[in-house]
Amino acid sequence: MAFGGVELPVYPVGKGPQLSGGLECEITLVAWDGIIPSLIGQQIDVIMASMSNTAERQQVGDFSDKYYQTPAVIIADKSLDFEPTPESLEGKILGVQGSTTHQAYAQQHFVDTEIRIYQTQEEANQDLASGRSDAVRADSIAMGIFVEEPVGSCCKILGAVAHDPAILGLGVGAAMRKGDDQLMATMNAAIAQTLEDGTYEEITSRYFSVAIY
Repeated sequence: MAFGGVELPVYPVGKGPQLSGGLECEITLVAWDGIIPSLIGQQIDVIMASMSNTAERQQVGDFSDKYYQTPAVIIADKSLDFEPTPESLEGKILGVQGSTTHQAYAQQHFVDTEIRIYQTQEEANQDLASGRSDAVRADSIAMGIFVEEPVGSCCKILGAVAHDPAILGLGVGAAMRKGDDQLMATMNAAIAQTLEDGTYEEITSRYFSVAIY
């Protein structure tokens, strides 16, 4: 599965993992710009795709308890040296994935920067690696992996950007249709048990060098 432009190992589609408490799921891959319509249209029941719990998204769905949260970072070519601030990126091209909190944040705070919006994170990463943009703003986990891969070896993390809870929300949760209270309770119980019994730490430590909760 692609996460922020890099590939992470996952279970085969249709052979879903089992969460603590015996909750089983079937994984369906959906393009990001169609993921909320798919939820509303009942093609899927839950979104677990690094979606931040924001006030805007709460208008169309309900969110479970947080299951992870990491800061956003800005990455750029290794030859460049500037701070990850609006002032430093004035007049530069900043790439973000569309329909994300990264786009909303960039448009709110980087008003003197050209914001280039991409359909996928992979496209944003490719343009940066090809020199067609100056920087990319994205999730720190994904970008930490990206800069260690051959395709991202040209780039480095400049640093984390200032947090704006009004835009970035309450962390990443599982999104469900409004009123699906039984599923919400089941999901929250599974998340809580996974955290309590050590399963969460055991799984996340395989892939991430830092705590993500």
